[in-house]
Parts: sequence; structure tokens; C-alpha cells
Amino acid sequence: MASQTTTFKDGSQVEVGMFGYESVIGVSALMGTITSLNRVYTQIPGHGYSCRMELGKKEFSLCGTFQALVLRYVQAQLIQAMQSAGCNAKHPVNERLARWLLLCADRAHSTDFQMSQDYLAQMLGSTRPTVSTAAGVLKAEGLITYKRGAIKIVDVARLQARACECYEVIKSHLDNYAAFDSNIVA
Repeated sequence: MASQTTTFKDGSQVEVGMFGYESVIGVSALMGTITSLNRVYTQIPGHGYSCRMELGKKEFSLCGTFQALVLRYVQAQLIQAMQSAGCNAKHPVNERLARWLLLCADRAHSTDFQMSQDYLAQMLGSTRPTVSTAAGVLKAEGLITYKRGAIKIVDVARLQARACECYEVIKSHLDNYAAFDSNIVA
């Protein structure tokens, strides 16, 4: 699982995208962008495939199955970004934290995460004390456990009930993208 962030002049960062098993990182380069405005941080170890950018661009320019798959992914990412922007403006941090942890679990196929509350605060566009309080509430309810640098989802179903509706909106669009039968064999 990886996070894409936007960095502000003061050095603070906020997550603007989350990548998992189904993701295509570097899509903007396929479409001609030379320099990215964002940073990508690998947060949870996993496996992936890579190719030289010139080969990816060549395949993308053929307007075939690979391009269709990439464009479906871009659509899913746009929906995630738009929903997350609204979520960050509208929903309390405890609901956003539940959403973020669930999306992370979906993308990483794991309920155990090695990450700090500082990192979570940056990803949620919040402060460490606020995230610490929200995590404490979720822990007290028996939904998660955490210790220094590690978080575990204990009760997925109940955590889903605590998350805002944005979790289901984003999940359904990402699942729809991931279910696309591209006939591409890696």
C-alpha cells in the first residue's frame, strides 16, 4: 500500500491518493506529464510490477486494452480524490480515520499496519493529538488496537459501521475498477 501526497509550502503533506494491489502508479507520466507535483510513499510492503516508462507510453498510445484499463483506473482515482476532499471538509476525524484504515486494509489485503500516528495525521490532514484521540475512541470501542508504530483492525464490520459513507462510495468504485476483465496477463 502506498500513499500519494501533496506537499505545501510549510512542508506539511496531505494524502490525495491511496495505491494498493490494483493500482497503476505513474499514470500522469503515461499521459505526458514530465514532473509530478506529488510524492508517493510506500507504507505497507507488497509486490508489484514495473516497466520502463517508454514501454508503458508505447502500449498506452496504442489505444487498446491497456489504455482502457488505465483510464478506468484514473476514473476510480478521481472519484476517490473527489470523495476524500468532500469527506475531509464534512466528516469528523474519527469517521475519516475509520474510512482510511478500511480502505488501507482493502488495498493491502491486511488488517495489520506498521505506521505512526504522525503519519496518519498527515494522511488525514489533521494533527497528531486529534488522530490520537480518535484512535483512542476506536480502541476503547474494541475496533482497533495500537501500540507505538503499529495499528491492527480487530473488528472490520463494526469499524465499517463507524466509518462515514465515503468508505462505501470509494470502495464500490475501486472494486468496480478491480473487477474489470482486461485479459492482460502480467
